[in-house]
Amino acid sequence: MNPQGAPSTSQKFRESLLDLLRARHPVVLVETHETERVMAAVVSIAQDPTALRTQRQVLAYSLSRGLHHPGDPGRAQVPEDALTAAMSTPVPTIFVFNDLHHFLGGNGREVDPILVRALLDVAAAFKAGDVAHTLVIVSPSLQLPTDLEKVVSVVDLPLPDTDELGEVLDAICDANAGGIRVELTPTDRENLLQAARGLTRWEAENAFARAIAGDRVLSRDDIARVVEEKRQTIRKSALLEFVPPSGTIEDVGGLDNLKRWLVTRQGSWLPQAAAWGVPAPKGILITGVPGCGKSLTAKCSSTLWGLPLLRLDVGKVFAGFVGSSEQNMREALRLAEAVAPSILWIDEIEKGFGSAGQSQSGDSGTSQRVFGTFLTWLQEKTAPVFVIATANKIDALPPEFLRKGRFDEIFFVDLPTPTEREEIWRLHLDRRLAAGHELGTAAAPTPGLLRDLVAGSEGFSGAEIEQAVVSACFDAYAGRRALTVDDVRRAVANTVPLSVTQAEQIARTREWAASRAVAASLVDEPGVPLHPELAPDDVRGRRVAY
Repeated sequence: MNPQGAPSTSQKFRESLLDLLRARHPVVLVETHETERVMAAVVSIAQDPTALRTQRQVLAYSLSRGLHHPGDPGRAQVPEDALTAAMSTPVPTIFVFNDLHHFLGGNGREVDPILVRALLDVAAAFKAGDVAHTLVIVSPSLQLPTDLEKVVSVVDLPLPDTDELGEVLDAICDANAGGIRVELTPTDRENLLQAARGLTRWEAENAFARAIAGDRVLSRDDIARVVEEKRQTIRKSALLEFVPPSGTIEDVGGLDNLKRWLVTRQGSWLPQAAAWGVPAPKGILITGVPGCGKSLTAKCSSTLWGLPLLRLDVGKVFAGFVGSSEQNMREALRLAEAVAPSILWIDEIEKGFGSAGQSQSGDSGTSQRVFGTFLTWLQEKTAPVFVIATANKIDALPPEFLRKGRFDEIFFVDLPTPTEREEIWRLHLDRRLAAGHELGTAAAPTPGLLRDLVAGSEGFSGAEIEQAVVSACFDAYAGRRALTVDDVRRAVANTVPLSVTQAEQIARTREWAASRAVAASLVDEPGVPLHPELAPDDVRGRRVAY
């Protein structure tokens, strides 16, 4: 919920819009899908006798209804004719225009030069005229031709916060009073509204109505239905993927330093933490050897913290149309903030932003601009969006990305230690045993067998250990028999680990991390590095306690 007395997002938008109207800004653009909220704010200002020195009427425009009074049917009209009519209106007016973005370029559309000139004429006429007019353009995307950049003022309308979503929920419950049962505790209600964060008012109304429609009962069980509605909304954006919770932090073998760091920061985005003077964490960058648990940690962090996990595919940000990539990045970050508190996961981030550090990337500077947008947001964001970025080739990232203040910590994940390998072997063997396999005649892997497997898998990553178990299961299934110790040992013997095939790259990563990152794992023995080829003062020798 908002802190007591804090204005809602709609109230903040109303105040920003009111400032522009008082300052006689001729043309204002509001980037939003929610025309109804913009119209409600404009009407509220126009009807408030103390808001503006001069009372104003409100006229709306759409392609299908032309220039009309709100509530009137109107008739179809081209934008240029509507703008001409606006300039000749004798009464002080706030004009709310929809649908103009179809003619202003973006997403491969051609810019209509006649409309651009008409808007410039309107801006000049409204600025110099004696009658107080303002043109408010409502657009789902911010895409302005160069000619209009200096004459249009942009104001943002954030998605509804929990207070506004609570009003929507109350309105639906009141409208169905007597026909439904509300079985929500205060905590359940807060969780339900939090689940709806990131939805427009329209989408929230649909989600709450869908939750009620099935059994005519609104209870904590409906939280999952609202989350599903949000997953569909995020899916439609095509930029973020809603990753469902899977696994727990106990499913991550080893990485005790990293797991302890995450556990101690659980709930640090809540108001109680702010009362202690604890800031919400910004994020972490996890680098290291491929297949050692970086992505698994990101997925399990969502379960640990009870927050939605959003995966950003940087490749989808770089669209084919000029200017769209920057807009895509802003839209993705805006959606992540709207869902906050949330976790934003960027997997293998070097593949998306690696070219941003090159002077000649061959994309006319698009990579640098998109990267700059992300860096600025990462540095200045105030919404509780925790970023988990993973990278295999850390040296491919631009140096400014690694500057202090971007992330709370940089963790290095090396090949698992003997103790961690034993834990990983036990996790995967137990999982297969629970699925109905039998490891020979034993009901569970014996300590002797685990020691044997740990010794035979020196240099294996966690993913390679898992695949060895899977390969052994395939052999057992092919023979339609129980899984045996020999199956597992044969799979280990037939595996060539990355520590052999990519030894040079792993060595470079270790060298980079030696003085720049915190070890994600604890050493097996105090003061003794886990890998003899690393010096005692290297990253693996650092015992960091949180």
